[in-house]
Amino acid sequence: MTEQFKKLSKHEWELLVDAIPLIGILIAGADGEIDEEEMDWSKKITHIRSYKMKGSVKSYYEEVDRDFETKLMHYSEVLPSGVEERTEIISEKLRHLNPILAKLDSDLSYKLYKGFLSFADHVAKASGGVMGFFAVNKEEAKLLSLPMLNPIFFDGTEEE
Repeated sequence: MTEQFKKLSKHEWELLVDAIPLIGILIAGADGEIDEEEMDWSKKITHIRSYKMKGSVKSYYEEVDRDFETKLMHYSEVLPSGVEERTEIISEKLRHLNPILAKLDSDLSYKLYKGFLSFADHVAKASGGVMGFFAVNKEEAKLLSLPMLNPIFFDGTEEE
């Protein structure tokens, strides 16, 4: 864990680490069916990010990748199968990220937020569609912006 994340309590850190598997289930299950292709792709994206990212974001994805599959299976089993109820529960859990992200430096919060949005988009496009077109269905599209999270903007040019 990098210095940036040491500002967080253990509970806050766990919520942040759980965000990626929760986003995966939220988007994959938006149409009522959690597609295996979407879950497999979410595992691959998480793993790739664990070694491709830099700095604090890399350490975050390394931690997420460590237990990603276990957490994905856990949440798949314990969350309700009904789309509306599952979406509301996940949305509420993700809302708790807002004050956590606010505790971090703005550039790191921005990178995490943009990573969440990008991850959601990748999962949504993992299956369905015809030759890559129309892969994102209407239900997924409503959630792609992760409306339960406060948008984070950062105009700094500093690279991590």
